[in-house]
Amino acid sequence: MDMATALRDLGVSDDVLSSAEKEQLDRDGYLPLEGILSAEEVSGINKRLAELTAVEGDRAGLEVHQEKGTDRLADLVNKDARFEVCFSHPRVLGAMRHVLGEFKLSSLNSRAALPGEGHQGLHADFSHPVEPGAYEVCNSIWLLDDFTPENGATRVVPGSHRRGTMPGDEMANPADDHPDQILLTGKAGTVIVFNSHLWHGGTLNRTNTPRRALHAYFALRHLPQQLDQQAHIRVQTYNRLTPAQHFILAVTGTN
Repeated sequence: MDMATALRDLGVSDDVLSSAEKEQLDRDGYLPLEGILSAEEVSGINKRLAELTAVEGDRAGLEVHQEKGTDRLADLVNKDARFEVCFSHPRVLGAMRHVLGEFKLSSLNSRAALPGEGHQGLHADFSHPVEPGAYEVCNSIWLLDDFTPENGATRVVPGSHRRGTMPGDEMANPADDHPDQILLTGKAGTVIVFNSHLWHGGTLNRTNTPRRALHAYFALRHLPQQLDQQAHIRVQTYNRLTPAQHFILAVTGTN
């Protein structure tokens, strides 16, 4: 199995993204893809996340990261077949190919900003700036609620993936507003792909309900994964997935 074969088997054609979509991803560093999940899929995912959060309790998210003021879950590859769409959807994988070329899933997690919480400083999901075009990581936010200005929608600074700097290099406090920032709002079921070198961060949830999302994070194939998929893959998960999906996860069998 190789990248081209895996993507072909998962339905990723050369025209899965339009030229305008590719140009927006290159220029702005983000691309909303509307209607990726149906209302029924969103509802089913939210129900399963609630079940997992209740079962895992104070251990929820420990496989990768816990964050005050949020409900987090990690290792979702192993926790329900309904999450497979996050590393298998042709449009999303086509965007990852456009940004990264040869890639693999790094982690699949959920994050729900709780009422009165969720604000983050602007940051990039990489330790240092890179040259434009030499990108190492790319993320996708799977909107499980409508993202609004009131409920903690992610903010980004368009084009900042091409600046060659980090937020702390230019801002006295990356938690402050940036004059060029915009909010990524949209309907539940939308997926927003964003170059992970783009400056971004969650905002404050000023509503009385959690703001829920999945994060399917991808990286170049030579990089360590945020969650070592090979070390965590379960027998039942491996057996239900296809060889192409195994390749995207960078797993070769079970321990």
